[in-house]
This record gives sequence, C-alpha cells and structure tokens, in this order.
Amino acid sequence: MATNDTATHGTATHGTATNWAAFAAMEPVLATAVEQRFGVFTHHVLATLRKDGSPRTTGLEVRFLHGELWLGMMPGSLKALDLRRDPRFALQANPGPDTTMAGGDVRVAGRAVEVEDPEAKGAYVKEVDPPQPFHLFRTELTEVVRTYVEDDTYLVVQVWRPGEPVRTLRRT
Repeated sequence: MATNDTATHGTATHGTATNWAAFAAMEPVLATAVEQRFGVFTHHVLATLRKDGSPRTTGLEVRFLHGELWLGMMPGSLKALDLRRDPRFALQANPGPDTTMAGGDVRVAGRAVEVEDPEAKGAYVKEVDPPQPFHLFRTELTEVVRTYVEDDTYLVVQVWRPGEPVRTLRRT
C-alpha cells in the first residue's frame, strides 16, 4: 500500500483550539467540504464522556451559524451533563443509509463551551427556533478529519489540528 503524505494550505495560529470561523478562514476548502457533509442530513452522532470515563454516543442536530459550530440539547440531557462535567467531544457526520458515503466521512473533535449569555442564546433562537428551554454549546476545535475516495483509486484522509497545516494522506 503506497502512502503519499503532503501538507497543504495555511497554518493555524490559535494554539490548541479554535472556533469554526477561524478554522474556516485558515482552511476554507476543507471547512466547506465539512459543512456540506454535515448539511446532507439533520441528525449526527455525538460522543461524550460519562462520569466513569466510558464513551457515550447519542444523536444530535448541529448548526453552523455566526462563525460557530453549535450543539443544542434538551435541558438535563445526559450528553449536556456529560459536556458540563468534561467538555471533550467527538462529532461524526451521519454516514447515511447506504454505503456510498457521498462527500466522504467527516469528524470534528474538540471542547464544548456552554453558552449562558442571553443575547447569544437569543440570536441562536432567532435562527433555529429550538424547543425551550435548551442547553447551547459552542465548539472549540482540536481536530477536523475528512476521509473520502478519490478517482476510485485512493483513500484520502485530510487531518487538521490547530497550529498545523492540513495533512493529506493518500493510500492506494
């Protein structure tokens, strides 16, 4: 299996985490592909950490609004309580009902920061009209990954982390 490892695009300058707008400004091509993939379906898979450290996966709707990737949740939901206790998360776009994986597979990891500010929550409500009450989290990204097949020949994996250029691996 041949591997070609190349770096592309600009370098992040925001330390160990960044918001969606900063990531999109640094890596617009990858950010657009990720947003499009999340846009194919409404529900996606969120992984959080339980009290005992074991993983919990649950369904979730996400929104890209006002330069942020938002996670909205019902009040008192276990995933919201998990994130309040330990903000680390992983989010995978819904792979769909078939095996084609059109647009590839995308995953985002980072930390979720709960938003309590009434003005920020109000702006979100105007756009989304979620059931009330709700928990709202904005994300700080620590990794974005896109995997797809190119020319029916290569498995391509793009990995971005703050402070690093996108790393692209191609395997035959």
